[in-house]
Amino acid sequence: MSHLPSDDPEPGDARACAAIEQVIVPRVSDLGGFQVRRALPSIGKKMIGPFVFFDQMGPSEFLLGQGLDVRPHPHIGLSTVTYLFDGSIRHRDSLGVVKDITPGALNLMTAGRGVVHSERSSPEARQAETRRLFGIQLWAALPAALEETDPAFIHHTEGELPRITGEGKRVRLIMGAAYGEESPVQYPHPALYAEAMLAPGAILPLDDDYPERAIYIVSGEIDIAGDVFRPGQLLVFKPGDRISILALSHARVMIIGGDAMDGRRHIWWNFVSSRKERIDQAKADWAAGRFDSVPGESEFIPLPKA
Repeated sequence: MSHLPSDDPEPGDARACAAIEQVIVPRVSDLGGFQVRRALPSIGKKMIGPFVFFDQMGPSEFLLGQGLDVRPHPHIGLSTVTYLFDGSIRHRDSLGVVKDITPGALNLMTAGRGVVHSERSSPEARQAETRRLFGIQLWAALPAALEETDPAFIHHTEGELPRITGEGKRVRLIMGAAYGEESPVQYPHPALYAEAMLAPGAILPLDDDYPERAIYIVSGEIDIAGDVFRPGQLLVFKPGDRISILALSHARVMIIGGDAMDGRRHIWWNFVSSRKERIDQAKADWAAGRFDSVPGESEFIPLPKA
């Protein structure tokens, strides 16, 4: 997904729960009838583990014949992590990959030294009876030593990702290890990413296996130590505490976490790097047409002026 520079989301209200470090209320942007809620980066919290961007895409429903159209744009120094609840997105990139992502599957595109991709609704999706789109896209920073690695793309189907069920809980483990399972998704920095579906009254434990942890409430209401939280909030936890999440209704929450990254990251437009001069070089390269092109695409997003 292409991102223009924008203000940080507004901070949420303080809460009584001692285990919660910060409550983040995402900033909402409208991209031509398609809403994006950005929870990271935020005031006071730029990263959680390797994750430098957290965007909720939708939920949106398109008119017949319409759909998502994110034209080709570049990335460096990061991996895009795309996971859908509803709908589909057709990914094309400068490696020649063409892949549709559907609910429950994972697209992991590593930009490294540089990649270009587009994200669109397929012709079939534009003519489907229902044309909804709903999901989460994260950006994960690469370790400084691997920021210039070769670009790569990996797709994991819904059936490849571990599923843990029982006691009113259904957890799909997307990245990392938790609840006695380990995801097949390989990432060069310790990271946790999972989707949890909770029935009313279900309790989801969250251990302190990763020093940095947070949950994002997609739908439903939850209780943590007597405080009630509602959809569209990112709850950032303090390290070292075991958390219990009580579902007050049917709820969907996303769990993210990991080890702290190896230093600060600079972010400008679609570029992430530990070195500001590398971002300046990426700007110049995109403006001069030095990135590879995406086969089958004739459009592109120009470099922002600001």
